[in-house]
Amino acid sequence: MWRLHLCLLVALAEPFLNSKKTYEYKYEGLVRVGRELPDLVESALKMRCTFKIIGESPQTFVLQISNVDVEDFNGLPGKGVFSPSQKLTKRLSAEFSQPIVFEFSKGQITDIRTAPGVSNTVVNIVRGILGFLQVTVKTTQSFYELVELGIHGVCQSSYTVEEDSNAKELIVSQMVDITNCQQPAALYRGMALAPEDKLSKQRGESVVSTVKHTYTVKSTADGGLITKAFAQERQYFTPFNVKGGNSRLLALRDIELLKVSDTTDKIVTGQMQSRGNLIYKTEKDLRPIPVVMINLNEPMPKILDLIKRLAQANIYHVDSASSTDILNLIQLLRVATLENLEQLWKQVSGNDEHRRWFLDLVVEVTDERILKFLETRFKAGDITANEAGQALVVAFNHLSAEPVSVALAQEFLTIPFSKSHPLMWNTVVLAYGSLVYRYCVYTDPCPITVVQPLLDMATSGLSKNSEEDMVLALKALGNAAHPSSIKTLLKFLPGYTAGAEKLPIRVQSAAVQSFRLLASRDPHSVQDIVLNLFVQRTLPAEIRMLACMVLLETKPSIALISVISEVLLEETDLQVASFSYSLLKGISKSRTPDNQHLSTACNIAIKILTPKLGHLSYRYSKNVHLDWFHDDFLFGTSADIYMLQNESLIPTKLMLKGKMHFIGRILQFLEFGFRADGLKELLVGKTPQLKKGITDFATIMNILSDWQNLPKDRPLLTAYARVFGQEAFLMDVREDSIQSIIKSFSPSAGKESKVWEKIQDVQKGTSWHWTKPHLVYEARFIQPTCLGLPVEISKYYSIINAITVKAKAEINPPPKEHLGELLSSDISLHTDGFVGVTKDHFVFHGINTELFQCGTELKSKIVSALPWYVFHDYYRSFLIQNNSHDDFTHFKTKNSEVKFRQCADAKIYGTSVCIEAEAKRAHYLHEYPLYYFLGHTRFSYQLEPAEGAKPIEKIQIQVTAGRKNPPGVSEMMNLSHRVFKDLDATPESVITVKALGLSPPAKPLGYEGVAFYLPTAQRDNIEMIVSDVGEEANWKMCANANTDKSQTSAHLRWGAECQTYDLSMRVSAACQPESKPSIYTKITWGALPSVFTMIEYVPGISYIMGFYQKYEKNPERQAAVTVVVSSSQTFDMRVKIPERTIYKKAIPSPIDLAGFEAVNFTIST
Repeated sequence: MWRLHLCLLVALAEPFLNSKKTYEYKYEGLVRVGRELPDLVESALKMRCTFKIIGESPQTFVLQISNVDVEDFNGLPGKGVFSPSQKLTKRLSAEFSQPIVFEFSKGQITDIRTAPGVSNTVVNIVRGILGFLQVTVKTTQSFYELVELGIHGVCQSSYTVEEDSNAKELIVSQMVDITNCQQPAALYRGMALAPEDKLSKQRGESVVSTVKHTYTVKSTADGGLITKAFAQERQYFTPFNVKGGNSRLLALRDIELLKVSDTTDKIVTGQMQSRGNLIYKTEKDLRPIPVVMINLNEPMPKILDLIKRLAQANIYHVDSASSTDILNLIQLLRVATLENLEQLWKQVSGNDEHRRWFLDLVVEVTDERILKFLETRFKAGDITANEAGQALVVAFNHLSAEPVSVALAQEFLTIPFSKSHPLMWNTVVLAYGSLVYRYCVYTDPCPITVVQPLLDMATSGLSKNSEEDMVLALKALGNAAHPSSIKTLLKFLPGYTAGAEKLPIRVQSAAVQSFRLLASRDPHSVQDIVLNLFVQRTLPAEIRMLACMVLLETKPSIALISVISEVLLEETDLQVASFSYSLLKGISKSRTPDNQHLSTACNIAIKILTPKLGHLSYRYSKNVHLDWFHDDFLFGTSADIYMLQNESLIPTKLMLKGKMHFIGRILQFLEFGFRADGLKELLVGKTPQLKKGITDFATIMNILSDWQNLPKDRPLLTAYARVFGQEAFLMDVREDSIQSIIKSFSPSAGKESKVWEKIQDVQKGTSWHWTKPHLVYEARFIQPTCLGLPVEISKYYSIINAITVKAKAEINPPPKEHLGELLSSDISLHTDGFVGVTKDHFVFHGINTELFQCGTELKSKIVSALPWYVFHDYYRSFLIQNNSHDDFTHFKTKNSEVKFRQCADAKIYGTSVCIEAEAKRAHYLHEYPLYYFLGHTRFSYQLEPAEGAKPIEKIQIQVTAGRKNPPGVSEMMNLSHRVFKDLDATPESVITVKALGLSPPAKPLGYEGVAFYLPTAQRDNIEMIVSDVGEEANWKMCANANTDKSQTSAHLRWGAECQTYDLSMRVSAACQPESKPSIYTKITWGALPSVFTMIEYVPGISYIMGFYQKYEKNPERQAAVTVVVSSSQTFDMRVKIPERTIYKKAIPSPIDLAGFEAVNFTIST
């Protein structure tokens, strides 16, 4: 009988709504954001209401929401109360008053319909309310798993069912895995160029979310009736590892049935429109920037006012107080219409400052409006090529990658103005490739139509045999990394297409490197192609080396690493062998998560290859790889230097790149590269002429002087730059450019030279000002909560660069005919100005809608400026809640406080150098990365007037080069508290430098330094004397150094007449094949200034660095350091100081120690 009762109960538990009934529920939703620590503020929002579900037909129901009440909280938990939010209550009540229709059948909501004016935010809250009906109750199992649709997307749920037979109820628990949804509602923006690193996520997460639902289902004659529904969602976030402190968001939803009654009246709904199913819908344009909450009505006058204020505030200094207004301006520009943008352009284009600020920030309108605006500018020609290039590269790279945007961007490839300047044309093509890449990140499969213009450009360049066109198209295809481009790329690779081996090496090189981003999208195809290139010994060394580099970026298996090793064991080209070996060696030492498995395979390969290739020196092609990674921070960096050489003395290709590893993603921040094809041709075959090697400067200059005979279409040098992995800059330096520069600066250049024009301006007095505001990145992660409110994690990084220079020169006598006359003139330069940058970084975690914000915000500000504020760092973390109607409020936490200020006076120059530091910490005893930043940090380095010092009118720097030069040839620079190096002073046998503080009628004070070069037949001698200038001054510093074939020695004395302190040094080299290479250093001191007595800190520092210590009676006032090379990759170190000996073995070396000769260094008094 009991089993029969259970079967009947479960059979009637399927959630069901009777179309003839009205169900009334009470609802309470709560969202709370905080740190879960005592005495730290939280921000919270609570909404209560009642709602009715009224049947219209067996599958159609009406939702009526009433009695809406919203309250907010800002303060310490347990010490504050919620306050009514009347304006927000009124706004929500108005929208909730309109009926909502939904389709419901078998526990599934299939369609939601509302009146046309209901906002997307309100519809999502409705999804959160109706979500309690979306539950699957199986009648035959107590535990089961399903993939089903919900507000978070199509995700996997785990159910457990328990029976309360007395109450005839089932308790259904549902756990939703929202981190691995098949169709997630979560949205990423701004992270397309920072791919995920799955191996990093195994070490820790920066975001962890859990969702649990509990339902009480009562059995009725109609079916299961949900009488209670409780949902709890938690999200933990940190910029580092959640294990090391975090911000917590808690969302609770509590629904309880009040009564069920018969439906008496039908609801009149009026015109309705479909708003989709239960899955959360994100606004397409993502308008509300979470750290900005301003009134967006009538944006035009507010935009103009902000542009004028920002331009004015940053003319004479970097105004850190207004730097955050950049985001306000961007937010306003994003709500402006295209017509608004055109009107704004007419009003600002006539003012250089306002025009520049507008063009620099309007590019953050990230939809088709900015493309149409720029298209109008390109066709009208009312912006310069420089302005157009700067605007377009940012606009394309920050553009929302939608089909309509890509189609509009294609048109720029056909506008004549795009080709009006070579550098701008490069920018247009490369930027379009970057846009295609980001579009394909979110579109799978990615249509070939978006990359077709670039494929056509490559094919056209090949048919015309235009090296310049081919290289540009290949680089753009590399940016796009479209899988369909592989067939076209193979046309440029030897071994795949007949005749490709005849293409210029520069073209083949560009084709190989075009696979770099494809390596992660289609690794197996790329591996097959580049491995085939690598093993062909008939190919040029550069192509094989680049193929090996790309192959390793595919993260090959241990089997492929073994193939590379086998090839290198038989390799005869030492350039290929050296470069490939160094690549493997660098990865073998890698500690970043992405190389976790690859480093193991490379380590095995290095043990096999070291006996054959470990001795190769830096004369051959090399890769230098350095990296580090911290698990607690989930943060690390890596850097690579690639030097590809041939028989010439200079690298044919040099690349430098850096990556950041953070929160489970990899961002290739910057990369620079140079090709020296033209210079390589000059040096090929001429190495034997260099009798003294690379130091034979006379012969080198003679060889380089032949550069004018190179082909006109062949660049001497090519430079490129990648930002976030995308090539954004490409420039060729050709013979005509060099010729133009040489002609402009030639001593024979006259009044036709641009340099002459600038010199005339400087004599009259000139000034120059430039600013560059820039939103470096905007990264947003938006995920729905069970309440239908979006929890957002956002990161914003903005910069303002500013330079102002004022200069006036006095030239005696002034030049009259040509620039060469300056060589016999005295030049006095008066200059004033500054250079500065303000960097603002924001991190937001919380609820973000156009109606209100509730969350945590971390702000950092770094202000760097010369000459006044050199460095300034500021952190503050607080919790905010805001809506567009109520006043902004924020609360701060209790803090511990530390302050520090120290100044060093240079009264001779009337200046003090001051360091200030201030720190306020909340819960500073918690050793968690995130908690360290809670509070306020400031560090500054400033130049200030020295207290008690006489005012200094100017600082005079005088440099006299050569004993034979008359005093009139020396160049003088009178600087108003600005110190610049005299670049025209060329040292001969004697250099004299004077730095004097002038304050007439008093006599000058300062320092004078004289250097002498006294060579003899047996040795070279250098002497230097620095003395205090003044009638009664006797402070001096005397130094001399001499070197011969076997040793170098130096002697340093300073103090009163160079007699107070004394230090000598002797360096000798020795080669001892029977012993290991070593370096021996000994320092013995007598009287030394207190600043030199840092030896007392050596034991503590060495302990932290992992050294062992033992107490020994070593000589007093002496320190000895011995470094012994223990292997090609490690060295041993022993340090002897009074009272103890410190030592450590097998210290990893950052450079290869193979082949080092034994060198002994001795330092003594």
